[in-house]
Amino acid sequence: MLRPAHALCAALLAALPAFGPHGAVLAETGAAQAAEEPAKAPLAEAETRKLLDAIGMDRLLPILREEGLAYSVALESELFPGAGGELWPELVSDIYKTERLDAVMLRRMSEEMAGVDTAPLFEFLDSARGRRIISLEISARSALLDETVEQMSRDAFDEMRGQDSERLEALRAYIDANDLVETNIAGALNSNYAFYQGLAAGGALPAEMSEEDMLRDVWMQEPDIREETEAWVWSYLAMAYKPLEDADIEAYTALSQTPEGRALNRAIFAAFDTLFADISRDLGLAASRFMISEDI
Repeated sequence: MLRPAHALCAALLAALPAFGPHGAVLAETGAAQAAEEPAKAPLAEAETRKLLDAIGMDRLLPILREEGLAYSVALESELFPGAGGELWPELVSDIYKTERLDAVMLRRMSEEMAGVDTAPLFEFLDSARGRRIISLEISARSALLDETVEQMSRDAFDEMRGQDSERLEALRAYIDANDLVETNIAGALNSNYAFYQGLAAGGALPAEMSEEDMLRDVWMQEPDIREETEAWVWSYLAMAYKPLEDADIEAYTALSQTPEGRALNRAIFAAFDTLFADISRDLGLAASRFMISEDI
């Protein structure tokens, strides 16, 4: 499960004034790291839609929209306080339209799942166990829209860790099998870089700031992003999977370790990487309009 959309750009706010001379190469997601293979026909749209529904994407996208709308309020407060007026919420609402989010996910998942046998995936996801796991993931994600609940989830995880709970091993195996921490970090870095690109395209960054400077500044955020990502992933999963037996988590982990499960995980992250990069670039471009007005 990818971290909230608003978390992907959060570290950028503090880093905007820090321009430097050194560049870096952004991290790649697991899908981008995979060796190139001969082109295969995309997964049929109907089957892709069925797969997206099976992993709860129809229920998750409205939550991502709510996360984005909430984040935009903080973004305005940080970058152009009080200058957004009625236009800023309208622009953000258009950027986070669920129809737009859905179209990107459908297209990218179809491309990324080309040649993958989805039967083993549906066998698990359509089972009572699979449906329950997905429902718990979505419910927890919705609950975390409330900042109080998010803090409670972190406090609960800290208590679990302090007690050295046996559940930690099941969670660790699942996180490692899906490379959740590193892939989320890569997605955050890519998203933040896309935000810079949007600001630059809108003329909100200093003319002397090069692409190399932007890459350097994004990489400077990596330690903070890593710390936040690890805390979010662990506390979210601990909360979501609390009602499950260890055997349920172990079965889900086993699915993740199959060729089909690995393909699905890569496809999900590749699709989200494209989605959040597009969103972040558009947010940066939209924000630049108000940042420039503030400077005049």
